[in-house]
Amino acid sequence: MEAILFKEKSRGKVWLIHFLVRCFATILLLTDGSHAHADGVEMLSNDVDAPPPVQRTDVNSSEVILRDDQWRMVKTRGSQFVIGDRPFYVNGFNAYWLMILAADPSTRGRVTEVFQQAAAVGLTVCRTWGFNDGGWRALQKSPAVYDEDVFKALDFVVSEARKYRMRLILSLINNWDGYGGKAQYVKWARDAGLNLTSDDDFFSDQTVKGYFKNHVKNMLTRVNTYTNVTYKDDPTIFAWELMNELRCTSDPTGNKLQAWIHEMAFHVKSIDPDHLLEVGAEGFYGPSSPARLQANPNTYAGQVGTDFIRNHRVLGVDFASVHIYPDTWMSGASVEAQLKFAQSWMQAHIADAEGALGMPVVFTEFGVSTKARSAFNATSRDQFIQAVYGLLLDSTRRGGAGAGALLWQVFPEGAEYMDDGYGVVLPKAKATAGIMSAHSKRLVVFNSRCEWSCRWGCRKEEEQSETRRMLMT
Repeated sequence: MEAILFKEKSRGKVWLIHFLVRCFATILLLTDGSHAHADGVEMLSNDVDAPPPVQRTDVNSSEVILRDDQWRMVKTRGSQFVIGDRPFYVNGFNAYWLMILAADPSTRGRVTEVFQQAAAVGLTVCRTWGFNDGGWRALQKSPAVYDEDVFKALDFVVSEARKYRMRLILSLINNWDGYGGKAQYVKWARDAGLNLTSDDDFFSDQTVKGYFKNHVKNMLTRVNTYTNVTYKDDPTIFAWELMNELRCTSDPTGNKLQAWIHEMAFHVKSIDPDHLLEVGAEGFYGPSSPARLQANPNTYAGQVGTDFIRNHRVLGVDFASVHIYPDTWMSGASVEAQLKFAQSWMQAHIADAEGALGMPVVFTEFGVSTKARSAFNATSRDQFIQAVYGLLLDSTRRGGAGAGALLWQVFPEGAEYMDDGYGVVLPKAKATAGIMSAHSKRLVVFNSRCEWSCRWGCRKEEEQSETRRMLMT
C-alpha cells in the first residue's frame, strides 16, 4: 500500500493537515498498539459496505490514500517489493473460485463481499485462478476457444479488486486436475491425434506448449470489458503465476521442468515486461541444493521434479513462491512438531531468497485444516497464523526478503459449502480476523516509511528506530 503524505506545492495546507493527522494517528498506534483488537477484531475501515470507487481509507481512517492516478505497478528492488519509492509488504489471501462465482449472477455478489471483508482487515493481495480449462463453466472450452461470458466474469473480478484496492496474483494453469489443469491440455492434444503417454508431456510436447502459450497471450492481451484496460497494462494485477504447484514427477532431475520454466518465463515477459512473474512452486528443494534437502518435509518432496533455488534463478522470474502445509506434509505429527517445521521451512526459504536468489519471497499459500482428525482446531490454527506473521515481521524489521504471505483461504458468508477445512469466514472468525488486522496495521507502518526517498527532512535511522519500537510493543 502506498500512502500519500505530501501533496502538490499549490495544495500546501491540504498536505500539512494530512501530514499532521497521520503523525497523530501513528502516535496513537505506537502508544496504544496493545488495544488494536481488544474485542477480538477491529475492521480497518468503518464503512465496509460502501467504499469509494477509486480510493480507500488507510488503517486509521485518517486520510485518503491511493488515488486512482497513483495506482501503479508493483516492482521489485533487491529483495523487496516497491511501489514507486516506497516498500510494499504483503498481507493477503487466496480465493481461487472468484471467476466461477462471478460467472453466475446469483453468486456474483460474493466476489464483492469477500473483497469488502478482506479490505476491512487490511489485506492487499488476493491470489486466484485465471484459468478453467474444459468441463463445467470453462473459461477455455478448447485450445484458444473461450466462453466470453466467463471471461467477462474474470473482467468483473479484476474490476472489483481495483475498487477495493486489492492486487491480484493470477495463476495461468493448474498442475492438478481441478479446473482442467495440465491433464486437460494433454487430453486436447490426444483428441487431436497426438500419441502422448503422460500428463507430464505438457512440459515437453511442442503442440501442448503451443496451446499454453496461446492461452498466456490471450490472457495478457485481454481488454477488460468493465475498465477498458488491457490486462498487461493493469496495475491491479500484482503478478502472473506460471502454474499452481507445478510438478514433473516423471523427471526427478528437474531438467524437463526447468526448461519449461525458462521457455514460459521468456514468453510471458516478451508480451508483458511490466508485471511481476512467479513460478507457483511449493518450495521443495531439489538436486541442485543437496545440503537443503533435509529442510523438505519428507524424502518424496525432493523427487517431484521441482528445485526451489534452481527454478527461481530463471531470467524473468521476479520473486520466489513457497507454500506451507505442515498438516498435510506431516500428517500425524503433533501441533508443536508442525509449528517447529513451519518455522524452519520459512527461515530456510527467507535465507535463500536473500543469499542465493536476491529476490523477495512470498508464502503464496499457507494454512492448516480444522476438520475432524486434524491436529489443529480454531485456536491452534490462530497460533499457526500468528507464528507465520511473526517470522515475517522478524524479516521485515531487518529489511529481509520475507515479503508477505497469503492465507489459504478466505470465504464470504454463504460460500462455506466449498470449504476444504482451511476456510476462514472473517465475520464469523473474530479472533482470526483480529490477528490479520493487527498484522496489517504493522505492515502499514513499514509501507508508509520513507525507505529510499527521504523528503521534508525525514531521517531513515529515526524512522527505523520508531518502527522497531512500535513492533516490539
